[in-house]
Amino acid sequence: QVQLVESGGGLVQPGGSLRLSCAASGFTFNDYVIGWFRQAPGKEREGVLCITRRNNIAAFVDSMKGRFTISRDGAKNMVHLQMNSLEPEDTAVYYCAARKYDCSNYAWEYVYWGQGTQVTVSS
Repeated sequence: QVQLVESGGGLVQPGGSLRLSCAASGFTFNDYVIGWFRQAPGKEREGVLCITRRNNIAAFVDSMKGRFTISRDGAKNMVHLQMNSLEPEDTAVYYCAARKYDCSNYAWEYVYWGQGTQVTVSS
């Protein structure tokens, strides 16, 4: 059974940090790229960062560059999203997703999805 399970979300003050994790199982992890997406209330789901099995990284939103980083642990089938200098605008449900071949900014191209983890940035 394919599973992507996100963890690490929560409430954080502006300027704070969170580290999200995505644990994958049930498929050949190294055949897939893993992307992080987020969806705020009333907004479309948007791509955040994506990482390939060779640790090539694609960043999809300029405002996150320098604040968010992505890493991959092939031995543990996990991908992490480190988020620093968080802003209220970063409040959203964060999802990890998997697809084969290359990173993509289009959510519909990802075949496996986690259930999401809520990130709330507020004072």
